[in-house]
Amino acid sequence: MPKIVTFGEVMMRLTPPNFARLSQTTSFNMTIGGGEANVAMSLADFGFEAAHVTRFPDHALGHRAARFLRERGLDISPILFGGSRLGTYFLEEGASMRASQIVYDRQHSAFSELQPGMIDWETVLKDADWFHWAGITPALSQGCADVCLEAVQTAKRLGVKVSGDVFYRTNLWQYGKTPQEIIPELTHHTDLVNSSKGVLDLLFGFTSTDFTDACQQLQSAFPSVKWVADTERTQHSASHNDLSATLWNGETLLKTPTFTIDPIIDRIGGGDAFVAGLIYGLTQFNDRSADGAAFRAEQEALTFAVAASALKHTIPGDANDCSVAEVEAIASGQTSGRIKR
Repeated sequence: MPKIVTFGEVMMRLTPPNFARLSQTTSFNMTIGGGEANVAMSLADFGFEAAHVTRFPDHALGHRAARFLRERGLDISPILFGGSRLGTYFLEEGASMRASQIVYDRQHSAFSELQPGMIDWETVLKDADWFHWAGITPALSQGCADVCLEAVQTAKRLGVKVSGDVFYRTNLWQYGKTPQEIIPELTHHTDLVNSSKGVLDLLFGFTSTDFTDACQQLQSAFPSVKWVADTERTQHSASHNDLSATLWNGETLLKTPTFTIDPIIDRIGGGDAFVAGLIYGLTQFNDRSADGAAFRAEQEALTFAVAASALKHTIPGDANDCSVAEVEAIASGQTSGRIKR
């Protein structure tokens, strides 16, 4: 199976039990997660060799976070230890008409203090087949942006495919740079972009008429981009969503069936599960395409990806926790939830 390397901050997540509000809770459930690491954990469950690169404080919480990643099947040998803080976020889970809320406490975290040269990317990526980054990392600090650029440049030089979850969080860009100054150079080295029409227009200055137009403009500006994907969500309530996805492959816009998710158990990590499913499908399903038609494999990969995301919504925690067979069952329409004996 292929080897994937992911890079990004891993945080401690604190959630009030039983859908309580942050303003009323007296206790928290704790788990560990982060967007890029969630992708690696999903792919480890699917049989990939998976490693995550991050930085944790050299104390009990940092080592607990590293142990959690190891327990989920990741190679943690590239992890650095230093700094003093583990990034934290508080999640108030919504229900029905009440939306979920997140409060971040991640300033001056060990990861945000990364500097160029700290990670030997040549060694980390030498046997890798795929590298994944996301838009939060370059938003945290100039150092993180520079280290992420080191990674994607090294990956392309070594022939490693690169995926990027190209999005932005306005409140995170506090160090003097804008995403429009940083994200384009990272995208220049990226093969698979996960993003929406609105984000592509905002980050790259497009004035697109629809998603296909935005994808065509992106590929014209960044010839390395082979695929552009996006999920489409209809939100009936915090606990009832419909989910589908699209993929532009340079010639055709592929679409999936719509999956209804009701009730949602945990929406966090749904996008990461989608990206992991898409990476799995794009690397594995070409061999399963009986007539060798690439678009048939891409369609299968896209449906697998959105099924993985839908399934994640039923699983507590940041990362997906399921097998290939379970996702394929959902992708084939087995969505009744009938008990298996």
